[in-house]
Amino acid sequence: MNDFYDFETSPEILEEQDSGVWLSIGDLMSGLLMFFALLFITVMVQLKQYQEALKNLPLIIQTAIEEKLGGSDVKVDPETGDVSIGDRILFDEGSAELKPAGKQFLQQFIPTYSQIIFSEKTFDEMITRVVIEGHTSSFGDEQDNLDLSLKRALSVSNYILSELNFETKAKFKYKILAAGRGEIDANQQTDNPTDRKVVFRFQLKRPDWNNLL
Repeated sequence: MNDFYDFETSPEILEEQDSGVWLSIGDLMSGLLMFFALLFITVMVQLKQYQEALKNLPLIIQTAIEEKLGGSDVKVDPETGDVSIGDRILFDEGSAELKPAGKQFLQQFIPTYSQIIFSEKTFDEMITRVVIEGHTSSFGDEQDNLDLSLKRALSVSNYILSELNFETKAKFKYKILAAGRGEIDANQQTDNPTDRKVVFRFQLKRPDWNNLL
């Protein structure tokens, strides 16, 4: 009987084995909790950096335009960074052909604007498109206004692609997209000259968890 008892596990040994198992599981859970805590902190820091970049972008654009093109009929939305260019800078009334003064304006504006987009990796990543929108007032035929707005947007984008040379053009050309808005956003009660414009508008990629990990 004593010989057999030597091969049996005593209650004290079983208790020690159980304790060891629970300690191992506890250590594993503590390690996992620490990992996820660090991961959460990292994601929050990166998300905050993204939000700060998005907040600062309009101000950076506005400051750069004021320095390069002070006094021109250009407005920057402080919330979105949309750049609105009065059509009188670029086109004659009813025309979709860029004026010489309009070409000169784009020669100054586009290199500065593009350089800002690619000045920081965060800007480049979050700006998926730069939509060049043509807008008209509500005066005239609605379809004619839509056609004119698209032709003007295309005139601007084609000039950028075919005539301008600037440092970041190779990357910038993949972001621009021409679109005609016609009188959709115009005051329908009156012919407001400020509705006739070309707008450079960002399409933004919102951050997701996979990109931030």
